[in-house]
Formats: sequence, C-alpha cells, structure tokens
Amino acid sequence: MCRIFGGIIEKDNIAPILRIGLKRLEYGGYDSAGIATVFQKKIFIKKDKGKIDEIHARLNFDDLPGNIGIAHTRWATHGAPSQVNAHPLTDCEGKSQ
Repeated sequence: MCRIFGGIIEKDNIAPILRIGLKRLEYGGYDSAGIATVFQKKIFIKKDKGKIDEIHARLNFDDLPGNIGIAHTRWATHGAPSQVNAHPLTDCEGKSQ
C-alpha cells in the first residue's frame, strides 16, 4: 500500500514538513520512500529504498528546495524495492535530481 502526503506553504522550504509527514505514515508499512518538490519551475526528487530515517541520513531530504511538494511511501506489489521503483515516479526519471 502506498501513502501520499503533500503540502504548499507560503514561505520557506516545504521539504522538512514533508519528511515529518512521511514519518507519520510509517505505520502503514513501506519498503521505499521519496520526496519531490518544485522550485523555479523545476522538479527536484530524492528517493530510495529503505526506512525513512536511513534514506534521510543518506540523501538529506530537508535540503530539497521549494515551497510545494509531495512525499510518498511505497509497499512493493509490483517490481522489486529499489531506488528506480521508489516513488514519486516521473516520466523523466533523473532529469531534475
């Protein structure tokens, strides 16, 4: 089961709020997680397999720029847990990371 948390704030960086939202979704089970934000008309994504705290330690979700974003956990029902299969997915994987 996947879980999604999104947000828009007027000022500052939304990424730390999205990370907290991901932590609150942990109870539902997951094998990967990620965050996407929008800044200056570009999408920035950080995602990987593993636990949220482990992914955050490796990638530092909090430094994603922008005041609009979405956070997503994934429980694999199709495709192995991996960075490529982690959500959020885009049609241009790797272009704005």
